[in-house]
Amino acid sequence: MYFNRLYKINSTFNNLSLQFRRFLRTQNVNKVDLYFQRARLIDSIRLALRSNSSDNLIPHLENPTLDSFVVTNALQSVPSPDSALSLIENLKTIPHFAHTHNTLYALAKVLAKARETAKLQALINAINMGKFINVARVSYMDQMRWYAISKEFNEVVRVWDEWRTTLQKHPCTESYNIVMGLCVQLGKDSDAVRVFHRMIEEGALPNCRTYTILIEHLVRSRKLDSAIELFHMLPHVRMKRTLKQYSVLVEAFSIANQLDVVKILLDQMKSDGILPGQAMLWSLQQMLDAGYDAETNELLRDMLPDRRIKKIGYSMDSSEDDNDDEDEDKESDCNHTNAVDQPHLKPWLDPASLANALRNWGAEEVSALEEAKLVWTTRLVCKMIRSFKSAETAWQFFCWVACQPGFIHDIYTISRMITRLARQGCVDLVDQLLSKVEREGIQLSFSTILLIIDFYGISGNGDPALRVFKSIKTICGSISKSSQLLLYSSLLRTLVKCNMNPDALNILEEMSLLGIVPDLQTYSGLMNHFALHGDIKTVQRLFGMVRQSGIEPDAYMYKVLIHAYCKCERAALALRVFEDMRNSGLLPDANTKQLLVKSLWKEGKLREAASVEERTEEISDALPISLVGHMFTVSSADLSRVYNIYSNSFQSTCS
Repeated sequence: MYFNRLYKINSTFNNLSLQFRRFLRTQNVNKVDLYFQRARLIDSIRLALRSNSSDNLIPHLENPTLDSFVVTNALQSVPSPDSALSLIENLKTIPHFAHTHNTLYALAKVLAKARETAKLQALINAINMGKFINVARVSYMDQMRWYAISKEFNEVVRVWDEWRTTLQKHPCTESYNIVMGLCVQLGKDSDAVRVFHRMIEEGALPNCRTYTILIEHLVRSRKLDSAIELFHMLPHVRMKRTLKQYSVLVEAFSIANQLDVVKILLDQMKSDGILPGQAMLWSLQQMLDAGYDAETNELLRDMLPDRRIKKIGYSMDSSEDDNDDEDEDKESDCNHTNAVDQPHLKPWLDPASLANALRNWGAEEVSALEEAKLVWTTRLVCKMIRSFKSAETAWQFFCWVACQPGFIHDIYTISRMITRLARQGCVDLVDQLLSKVEREGIQLSFSTILLIIDFYGISGNGDPALRVFKSIKTICGSISKSSQLLLYSSLLRTLVKCNMNPDALNILEEMSLLGIVPDLQTYSGLMNHFALHGDIKTVQRLFGMVRQSGIEPDAYMYKVLIHAYCKCERAALALRVFEDMRNSGLLPDANTKQLLVKSLWKEGKLREAASVEERTEEISDALPISLVGHMFTVSSADLSRVYNIYSNSFQSTCS
């Protein structure tokens, strides 16, 4: 069989790993040096795979430093599936190499891209049968991902259905995304809409990738008005807008020659603190040609290739493969002679792996990093900051890179560092950076301020969140009323997470004085919090504020109240909310009804429990599976609006 040789090679894994560890000890290599050794070997393999002769590959595979890390990353950057399969075949002749979880999963992805479904299935079966040492069974999610890459729709649905039968609740949001994304790729418009409806109906909360798929689908179908309307809704449903979403929309409106819309999108992207990607290069050039110089020159400067980064080229002399200091004249001569046989690539670099090698941040590691003479760009520094597991190590790197020749921190790297520190509760360092921002007149993006406040809620630092909130004008500038609502909502969520209930109520009064009305999801979150803390009077006061403000409670708000009252053993109040819900023409979901009946029975209210059972028995088939919405995040009304925008764009197809 195709993988028999892989099984035999893998059986010697433990012995070979021991040999490799001994080799590293004899070489006395620190982790950063090891990273760069591996990087050079990965580059050599990448170049060899792009050469005309397969004989160029074998000497690099016989290198004693070859391990699963090198092979995994080489597989992830192969020029074609055929070259990846060639690499796998050649590895069978290397006695000191053994496959691991990472290499097998990289191979599976390659087979999926090559649409080698039979070989992919054979590999999955082999892993699940335990034929590889220390490699766990393939998860349903990974199987769905691979089959989606190979566009095997029936296999994706089969695995999904099998997964659903093993769960007591709906699967994760990403599983819906995979199915829906594949439907979009295959032109199954009505199926994509049905999957999204199923996601909402079953209570799975859409995430950033869900909205990206919706926007891509609308753009692909030339529904640009619906796509931009959905995009503008994202902040209101507390969803961060992504570079991918901006790229898709900028390209679509550039092709449609609606450059005014492109300009607005670029301004919003800058205010969101998002660096442009290479996918926008053509659109920005079109903007520049149309006379939008001020809006595009700075963005283009950030996107153009950095000339300081030298490309690598293949040479038969292995000593030249590892020579990073080759001068430009020599490289130019190499390009001139036999250019077809001499591919040139950007050097391989993985910020996450490099950050992992630097996690101790010792003098030896820093020295090795300095000797590598990397070209530090804003994008690379941002990726490094994000990749460090420790905020303290990220801070040490942040300070170190500020002293490197040719690099200056900008709004993007500062924002990334501040939010990273806030998430792990490094309040003093955040204050230090914010003071520097204020002194130098730098204005952070509004999205950065929101993240700081949200992350302070995660790390339990309510007082620093209040300080940031009060200094918003000096570090962010003036903001619109809609943005103020988002800011207040984030602060309220952080304060209740930190159990700063009096401060939260004071902020609520401040909002009332300013004429800023909290939205449904904010009220739902506050009522749930105070109910679980036994503060029933505040809950009733909040519900009264909802009525007075003219907001109509949705089914999800009623559900939140019923669950909260039942959990604090106030079933009588939960029953009253149930009555209000029924009088408003709304239905509870099955779980909420069952919880209410159970709570009434537990508190001895048998007649009331029987009444609820009788009143819902006739319509039990009509009860929804789950009530859509999420506390502090999105209301059922907003999700309904999102679904209507999306489904109405494909109404003729769906019908």
